[in-house]
Amino acid sequence: MTTLTHRGRRVEGRNSDKKPDGEEDAAADRDLNEDDPDDSKDIRLTLMEEVLLLGLKDKEGYTSFWNDCISSGLRGGILIELALRGRIHLEPLSLRKKRLLERKVLLKSDAPTGDVLLDETLRHIKATESAETVQTWIELLTGETWNPFKLQYQLRNVRERLAKALVEKGILTTEKQNFLLFDMTTHPVSNASEKQRLVKKLQESVLERWVNDPQRMERRTLALLVLAHASDVLENVFASLADDKYDVAMNRTKDLLDMDPEVEAAKARGTEMIWAVLAAFNKS
Repeated sequence: MTTLTHRGRRVEGRNSDKKPDGEEDAAADRDLNEDDPDDSKDIRLTLMEEVLLLGLKDKEGYTSFWNDCISSGLRGGILIELALRGRIHLEPLSLRKKRLLERKVLLKSDAPTGDVLLDETLRHIKATESAETVQTWIELLTGETWNPFKLQYQLRNVRERLAKALVEKGILTTEKQNFLLFDMTTHPVSNASEKQRLVKKLQESVLERWVNDPQRMERRTLALLVLAHASDVLENVFASLADDKYDVAMNRTKDLLDMDPEVEAAKARGTEMIWAVLAAFNKS
């Protein structure tokens, strides 16, 4: 897990009526669209696409070669996105399994989401003989397993597939760059306003619109702050701020990420997967 970096110093840092599955899935997708009223109505991005966009160098079109966190961060984003869309959830609390990292990920609905990566992950979760925890799924989807029989669950070329999706949405473009010994496909930002909107939203969430209570924060904003930290791209969000605002933003984000996931997950329905993913990265 990465630590939050400060300039000049480092901080160690119920619905009583049961709906049919189809109606629940549709309701979850509607909630997804209404969860953040400031989101663009023209371009809808997944959490994974937003994390990759934050991590990309605008002109060069690739993520930092030194960032070894973004791959697992993107897999955590997939789990949160599926939970927010009502496709998966954590098994209920029990006497034997009280902690977030002990509870298994269960399939709630296998209805297609329309996103290739999300639907591929849904098929993997459905195909497993025994349910797995959040931390195990992040490892399996990343390919970090010694079990050769479970390598089939690895999601391949995730960054490239997300980049192509952002190209299709008109946010990135595709170029070829020569790096002496090899050519590499890159994806520079072509729609800077969309990335600026995303950065501004996160900056405001810990500055002008700071609520000092994660239960009052929009779920997707909370999830994105967790994932940006886990993927080591949070510095890109706050880099443009003046020094005083930068320190405030970093300190508030640190306070947020230092909260006990077990306690916060118990307070509000619908955020368990977000806190479980944070707990997994805190442990790793």
